[in-house]
Amino acid sequence: MFAEDLKNSLIVSCQPVPDGPTDTADFVVGFAKAAIDAGARALRIESVAYVAAVRAAVAVPIIGIVKRDLADSAVRITPFVADAEALMAAGADIVAFDATDRPRPSSVEALVQAVKARGKLTMADCASLADARRALAAGADFVGTTLSGYVGGPEPVDPDLDLIAAMRRLTPFVIAEGRIRTTEQAAAAARAGAHAVVVGSAITRTEHVTAWFHDAVTSAYRSRPDGENAVLAIDIGGTKTMAALVVEGDVVEDITVPTRRQDGPDTWLAGIAEATRSWAGRYARVGIAVTGFIEDGHWSALNAATLNIPHRYPLLGRAAALFGVPVLAINDAQAAAWGEFRFGAGAASPSRDGHGNLVFLTISTGIGGGIVINGRPLAGLAGHFGLIRGPSAGQSPLEDLTSGRWMAAEAARLGHEATAAEIFTSAGEGAPWANEIVAQSAFRAATLCRDIQMMLDPGLIVIGGGIGLAGGYIERMRRAFDGMDARVTPRLVPALLGSRAGVVGVANLAAETSQRQT
Repeated sequence: MFAEDLKNSLIVSCQPVPDGPTDTADFVVGFAKAAIDAGARALRIESVAYVAAVRAAVAVPIIGIVKRDLADSAVRITPFVADAEALMAAGADIVAFDATDRPRPSSVEALVQAVKARGKLTMADCASLADARRALAAGADFVGTTLSGYVGGPEPVDPDLDLIAAMRRLTPFVIAEGRIRTTEQAAAAARAGAHAVVVGSAITRTEHVTAWFHDAVTSAYRSRPDGENAVLAIDIGGTKTMAALVVEGDVVEDITVPTRRQDGPDTWLAGIAEATRSWAGRYARVGIAVTGFIEDGHWSALNAATLNIPHRYPLLGRAAALFGVPVLAINDAQAAAWGEFRFGAGAASPSRDGHGNLVFLTISTGIGGGIVINGRPLAGLAGHFGLIRGPSAGQSPLEDLTSGRWMAAEAARLGHEATAAEIFTSAGEGAPWANEIVAQSAFRAATLCRDIQMMLDPGLIVIGGGIGLAGGYIERMRRAFDGMDARVTPRLVPALLGSRAGVVGVANLAAETSQRQT
């Protein structure tokens, strides 16, 4: 045969899962015949025995390979010249081999020479463009993308279309192979310049295909807000309220409505119910995160400057009557702490103490916080760090000397009308007054973190909020720890969930509470 014989063709790799239920000659021959009947122009077959069995049943070209696990080489595909000889004797028209630049028992040149001596063709399975160049220089007839993504590092998900296109600039005889699992991907490989396209697992490995579909269906069922596992999560803030349908940490849908401070909680809840009316029936419980303090289902303000509400407002009772499902309510920073612990920074940066201890600190218009100890969130007053008065000798809450409100007031005192965001911009441009305000705020926040470390010894302190996540703020806080012993130095990490931390956290807490009650 000639290299041109495979032009614009589909090649099916009939390689069952080793030791799987279809790993027999009868199954491989059956796969091969079915593929040819459906339009495949060639086959890729592993092992001398299976090449011989398929050769006896079909007339189309066969690409033969042998796979071996060697103790002294990572090369697995046709590592020895003797393997190539045996494949050709069994009926292979093309011998494929690993052409990567790794220690190997037989050189690429030796393999090519042995195959050409019998008048057969060679296919170099490559991981890179450099591999392809070397293989072509050695006389290989085809170069394939077979090993792209399989010689170190995490395995990619999609086929390497860029490598196909790059190889095509070297030779027209490029065979696309590797992670081609859909018809769209096969067509994309052809458009990228492939001479022929190999599809394997998606056709002949039932175990792999079933696993793909199983994972997709399972994920879809878990994320489907069908009332069984979805939570309507509400985060009532001082300026806006977010409502979201949340399933196992994933926000499926969300909306944001303004919080008109003068309206009061009855109107806020009614507005949320109206805005989420189309979600009715798609959730079985409600979780509400609020600024302030929750006790026995009643909501009270701890700092009226943040959000003034009637003392001991019956939040759980009013919300349950309005939404018609069980309701859980918790402080918003405590909810965000749990969200970051389960699904955000705590999951991405495991606690160094090994006990699941984490503190979340949000620095924004005010300062809030939450505490997770031994893998469980603390409720009640725990985490209201912005209200401590030690730094001011009892004169005012810490947040009045550190938060965005203080920054704007301090700028005005110095003769600069500026918001916190504008102060950060001016500090970045080198304005001394702005730099000093940011530095003071960061130092006070860092001092708070030092105290938290000594009191609670958390593995992580997660920093969130518009001020806390502003450019350079965490770095300024860390500089305040210079010279401290490593054991007592707080480990600061930025929050990852952003404005969704509260809804994600309260949704998970509401779902867990419901599970414990059932």
